Amino acid sequence: MGRRPKWGRAINGVLLLSKDTGMTSNFALQQAKRLFFAKRAGHTGSLDPLATGVLPICFGEATKFSQHLLDADKRYLSTYRLGVRTDTSDCDGDVVERRDATHITQAMIEALLPKFRGEITQVPSIYSALKYQGKPLYKWAREGVELPPEARKSRELSIYDYQIVAFREAGANLGSCADEDAYYPEVDVSVHCSKGTYIRTLAEDLGESLACGAHVIKLHRQVAGPFSDSSVISLATLAATRGESDPELLDHYLQPMDATIQDIPKVEITDVMGTYFNQGQPVMSVEAYRSVKEGGMVRVYLEDGRFLGVGELNDGNIAPKRIVNY
Repeated sequence: MGRRPKWGRAINGVLLLSKDTGMTSNFALQQAKRLFFAKRAGHTGSLDPLATGVLPICFGEATKFSQHLLDADKRYLSTYRLGVRTDTSDCDGDVVERRDATHITQAMIEALLPKFRGEITQVPSIYSALKYQGKPLYKWAREGVELPPEARKSRELSIYDYQIVAFREAGANLGSCADEDAYYPEVDVSVHCSKGTYIRTLAEDLGESLACGAHVIKLHRQVAGPFSDSSVISLATLAATRGESDPELLDHYLQPMDATIQDIPKVEITDVMGTYFNQGQPVMSVEAYRSVKEGGMVRVYLEDGRFLGVGELNDGNIAPKRIVNY
């Protein structure tokens, strides 16, 4: 009897998935992997369960270049409810405090936003996915374990833009919401930030600056690196498109495996040089030496356009760093 083939197709590419609210990023990843019957896949930066929006998923060899997207800037739209604090700093958590926020105005928030723009320091939430001793912080928190300060070290990050999109005074939601949360003001904000920014922490810190508390009730990722929510596709659409047919029906939704690194300079090399590059050996490139600084990274292609991987310029040679295996 022949050996049973391993599960999954060896497909390469990037899927721009639209994550729905209420699901974890890993759940979305596993569903996409199943629909494409993909052998290997990984997402490029998780979103909270309540969050929606752009969740790029890399299949196969594209996973080798996912770190570049993890390091990329992001853009978000978020809604904060003022006057209410939760243990998770979002609406999935339990309310731990309510304060009067009826006096809060848009002008008060506008006056505070400049302190949160530019280079800032942020302490990650205890309910974040950061790991301490190999376990995510949120798991420690749910177990009621009090962690030492070094478990949540402050980090420096950049807030390039932070603006109010809309403001609703306390009681403005009474027409559509019957519970007591309708009596608290809400603010919609747009945030353009560097990697590692926690929008929940931005909301919490703004609430403390207003002396009323706040938490996130909506969060949508508009942009991740070069990808925007104008090009995403949902799991429901993928499932409906495939139906009971073969997963190959979905392959046209995939971006090329080098889609995540389009901002890196491109160089072309000959077939002979490509053979050496694929074996992990540095190759000479006058083109790269003229256009890229020493130590800079380049995307490497054959003259026919075939993508070979990423290399680093060193004394006029391109040293392979990530090689594509077709």
